[in-house]
Amino acid sequence: MTPEKLVEELKQACPTGLKSVVLYGSAAGGDYVGKRSDYNVLVVTEDLGIATLDAISKTASKWSQAGNPAPLLFTEDRLAQSTDVFPIELLDIRECHKILFGDDLVQGLEIDTKNLRLEIEHELRGKLIKLRQSYLLTGVKPKAVAELMVDSLSTFLVLFRASLRLFEDAVPQQKFQALELLSNHLKFDASVFRTVQQLKEGSKKPKDMDVGELFSMYLKTIERVIDAVDAYINKGE
Repeated sequence: MTPEKLVEELKQACPTGLKSVVLYGSAAGGDYVGKRSDYNVLVVTEDLGIATLDAISKTASKWSQAGNPAPLLFTEDRLAQSTDVFPIELLDIRECHKILFGDDLVQGLEIDTKNLRLEIEHELRGKLIKLRQSYLLTGVKPKAVAELMVDSLSTFLVLFRASLRLFEDAVPQQKFQALELLSNHLKFDASVFRTVQQLKEGSKKPKDMDVGELFSMYLKTIERVIDAVDAYINKGE
């Protein structure tokens, strides 16, 4: 299902209550990698009562079955009230999005960044814990370990880009450009993430490398970034 098809089905499901449909993430930022990427959408409706949820449930299920995350759902008021709780996500969406339907309710958001540092560290540590848990379930099989890195890469790149905001006011949309700039501040080797990206794109294959060693480097580099972010936060800078 394409984003355009999603919009058409949402318009039919909510003929009067649909306010805005916003494309964000890799598809809006230029990092989209065919079947290896998904489409992320934010949907704003008049209300989010059970009748609205029921109305869009079938469409959302089809969207998810096509390999995409379920839409983020907000009312206009709830979206405005969430800016202090989700600064990473809403800053990224505000800076790089495409309106598929309705009004641009994102561009004018006033986002409170006082909790940005805390959310960055919380998200990074949580995703690292999940990465280790998921590794335990791979059976140490190279193909499964490679898939784990590929599947987790985008999430970490988003968080690394958010981490760059601790050092620079303006951050590039391209996640790997942001990664290189962050590595200048925190002094880590970004090449491991480029190798995982090559796995994601298919230009490298798990059989052509030592996947276990790559995962070890992947894990250690993520830990290094987290420790550096934590040290920066604790210095109170």
